[in-house]
Amino acid sequence: MSTLFINGKRVDVDAPPDTPLLWVLRDHLGMTGTKFGCGVALCGACTVHLDGQAVRSCSIPVAAVQGSKITTIEAIGSDQVGAAVQAAWDRIDVPQCGYCQSGQVMAATALLTQNPKPSDADIDNAMSGNICRCGTYVRIRAAIHEAARTLQA
Repeated sequence: MSTLFINGKRVDVDAPPDTPLLWVLRDHLGMTGTKFGCGVALCGACTVHLDGQAVRSCSIPVAAVQGSKITTIEAIGSDQVGAAVQAAWDRIDVPQCGYCQSGQVMAATALLTQNPKPSDADIDNAMSGNICRCGTYVRIRAAIHEAARTLQA
């Protein structure tokens, strides 16, 4: 039995300790906003926050996250920065197919939490490894700048 703290709530999960956090979220808890992409932490679709840091949930065993604060896309809108990112995503009309977008939003929120005024290079660096097969990278960058401006106002 693993005790996790997900989106501000304590959750007990009966899963083998080597089960990736992604599958605990999706299969055990029904939180399907976090997506499976590659399974080897290369695409970013499974990005969640672990103690405020953007991490790939497909490669982290559930045993390694006990006692940590986990935030998923389901709760990111309750955070001021996350809400600003989601609103900018809507205003800029970032998603095309949308599959990668939860991971993109999670990575962008972590970036703006740590760096409220990122340059294009900062954005490119923070978002590298978050793959968008539809190629919405220009809109992603624009939305991050938009969210940063909104948060500065």
